Amino acid sequence: MNKENEHKVLSKNSLKILLYILIGAVVGFACTRFFSSSDKSQTKKENKTIYSCSMDPQIRQDHPGTCPICGMELTPVDKDGKPTGEMDKNAVVISEEAMTLANIETLVVWKEDGEKEISLFGTVQANQRNQQTQVAYVSGRVEKVFVSAIGDKVVKGQKIAMLYSPELYSAQQELLQANKMENQYQKELLLKATKEKLLLWNITESQINEILNSGKANPYITLYSNTSGTVTEKNISVGDYVQQGTPLLSIADLNSVWVVFDAFEKDMPFIRKGQQITFSSEALAGKKYIGRVSYIEETIDANKRTFGVRVEINNANQTFKPDMYVKGVLISDLKEYKDKIVLPKSAVLWTGKRSVVYVKDKENDKNVFSMRRIELGADLGTSYIIESGLEEGEEVVSNGAFVIDASAQLEGKASMMNEE
Repeated sequence: MNKENEHKVLSKNSLKILLYILIGAVVGFACTRFFSSSDKSQTKKENKTIYSCSMDPQIRQDHPGTCPICGMELTPVDKDGKPTGEMDKNAVVISEEAMTLANIETLVVWKEDGEKEISLFGTVQANQRNQQTQVAYVSGRVEKVFVSAIGDKVVKGQKIAMLYSPELYSAQQELLQANKMENQYQKELLLKATKEKLLLWNITESQINEILNSGKANPYITLYSNTSGTVTEKNISVGDYVQQGTPLLSIADLNSVWVVFDAFEKDMPFIRKGQQITFSSEALAGKKYIGRVSYIEETIDANKRTFGVRVEINNANQTFKPDMYVKGVLISDLKEYKDKIVLPKSAVLWTGKRSVVYVKDKENDKNVFSMRRIELGADLGTSYIIESGLEEGEEVVSNGAFVIDASAQLEGKASMMNEE
């Protein structure tokens, strides 16, 4: 082969090699662009933000909006359905719309001097210091009753009843026989003995002298009231036979009365003498009255598990009637719980084993709530003393905590029902 032909062959081979290199470069570049585009698409797809509803977590979409079920604003979540951002894995995020719809309210807790409101129920009773019971001083049959009914007014010395008494008649005859004795010494001894018997039966000196002057025994005896007041009990009727000491009437001076309340056993540590009680009665058109505790019973009623709390009231205008029902409120200042956190009962979820609240995350701009276990102290009626679990200045859900707990359960997070 001559040099000219050899040169032509080399040129052809060089062109072929160059063409192959060019084709390989083009194919390589195209593949690189294809796979790079595919990776970016996949990455973009994987990094796409998903929006879900905190109340209905089954709702998931790739753009912001509102929940088609409850209407709440959708919040960003990760691939596992958990809210994005750094927070407790068991925290619950509630949108502003959900806060409004569920009427969720919060409050900031502070230390304060606790007060316990104690509800009391009771009745008006006669002041026992101003009450007397009229009894029969001698056995006999009731012939007349001069007091008609409970509520009648009587004055001291007024007739209340008349008895027929054979025993009294016999004693009067002994008096008359003694008065006829000729032996002066014996006469004086017997007269003294029979007079003392009659005096013990509440026969007055003037009545005894009347018997001696008339010379006649009288089997009838009139009973007189030994006090003034209102009849609160009446235990006799005409024809009744009574024994010595039988109660006939109870008479009370109602210018001063007792209001006796029943307080539950658990409230005994919070009730002290001198505390103020505000009370009212339906019979008095809703008017409110104020009294102070004058006496606290030291024993507990075994059946009702209550004890008596007494208030003494001036009743000169006879406003209060015996057995009138009243209801009262006592506010006890809890000196032993000074500077303690007090929390409304509506904020506390109680399972019987533990008590929990939902605390707002103050480091997060959103409504992020975490469950917190607390230890309850004294029950103040509408609130609790908190012994531990909360710090002053923390923000706690005061209304709607159950809604937040239900949301936590739906999302598979720790809640009052599944947290041990």
